[in-house]
Amino acid sequence: MNHSLIQLTDDTLIAQVKRLAQCERHATVALVAHLAEFDGRRLFLAEGCSSLFKYCTRVLHLSKHAAYVRIKAVRAVRRFPVILDGLASGDLNLTSIRLLAPHLTTENCAEILEEARNCSRRQIETLVARLNPLPDVPAQIRKLPARILATAAAAEAPTTPLPTEPLSETPTRSVPVIAAPSRRDKVLPLAPERFKVQFTASASLHENLRRAQDLLRHRIPNGDLSQVFELALNALVERLEKERFAATDRPRKSRGVASGSRTIPAEVKRAVWMRDGGRCAFIDNQNRRCDETGFLEFHHLVPHGREGEATITNIALRCRAHNQFEAVLDFGPWIVREEKAPWGEAWSMRETAGPWSTLAGVG
Repeated sequence: MNHSLIQLTDDTLIAQVKRLAQCERHATVALVAHLAEFDGRRLFLAEGCSSLFKYCTRVLHLSKHAAYVRIKAVRAVRRFPVILDGLASGDLNLTSIRLLAPHLTTENCAEILEEARNCSRRQIETLVARLNPLPDVPAQIRKLPARILATAAAAEAPTTPLPTEPLSETPTRSVPVIAAPSRRDKVLPLAPERFKVQFTASASLHENLRRAQDLLRHRIPNGDLSQVFELALNALVERLEKERFAATDRPRKSRGVASGSRTIPAEVKRAVWMRDGGRCAFIDNQNRRCDETGFLEFHHLVPHGREGEATITNIALRCRAHNQFEAVLDFGPWIVREEKAPWGEAWSMRETAGPWSTLAGVG
């Protein structure tokens, strides 16, 4: 670790990170623009390479993935130079351009690029599914061959490098094949309101799924997997929301909570959940709200340790990271609740720089 960085104040470090990100973005724009001209002149041939992809990997020493996404951007920019403006402003990134490029035309380019501004990858995939809807995939359950399971187990081992598939310069769509299960499950939009969901199930899940299909034959005669999962998830979500946020259609009258108790009444949980929209309500000093919807906790705006009451006005939703962040602001880093902070162990290296120096998890 560069110890000179430890001496930076928080404000200086934030400003430096933003400046460096902007510099990297400008460098990427310049590289894409130059590669577009380079590609147009086919100068990679004189450099001893048969393609721009070979040049990027062999001469520029880019990884295959880095070369692939930049070449997709290059080809898109040669067709629609306005893409460079979006890349330079940060409204678009290389992944967004790669996903959108095959669907851009002279007629829709301006409209699509405007709609894609500052969108996440998931939002871009949904936009692409609307531009190019695909048919529903057939439901199927298949036992994976032993060799694929062995490959997957090897990939899970920390000492075994994950095998990489070569990336061709101009990949084409092919018939889907069963590949080794990855550590990241897939949820891909196929068309508006239609998604492909793919994951590897355990033997017990497979057994329960078959049992659920049998029990539901009177309602779902063909055992349609999507309908079975939808019914199961509806029941699960209803139960979890009742447990976590006291969600119910028939709330009972509250019996009240003793003064000073940490218990948050069910009616307060329900009201806060509805008011904050099931999302972290932390707002930074530039009025930007956190968009996290997972790891949500109920947070006392006036801390309970300072006689804050469990009322609707004093309780708000926070993701775990922001709940702990505000606890540090209120009490300092010495109030420890968890063995490890969710953002990792890097904070422990900052022994002399600011209030996070000894943070290992706070309450």
